[in-house]
Amino acid sequence: MIFEHVPQNAYMYFVHSYFVELGPETTAIANYVINYSAALQKDNFYAVQFHPEKSADAGQSLIESFLKL
Repeated sequence: MIFEHVPQNAYMYFVHSYFVELGPETTAIANYVINYSAALQKDNFYAVQFHPEKSADAGQSLIESFLKL
């Protein structure tokens, strides 16, 4: 899992005004007024709604985990 080394409740940098609703592929949840999908995975496809490259140490951990896949 790409979030294995990312602390729970870690801050991630979001900049968009759109969102993906929660669903069976949701692997991380964010909350800003409502809960929504922060990350999704299906098979070998991964997607995030935030900018890991701008998310400090937590983002770096996520990128490193992804590269190890």
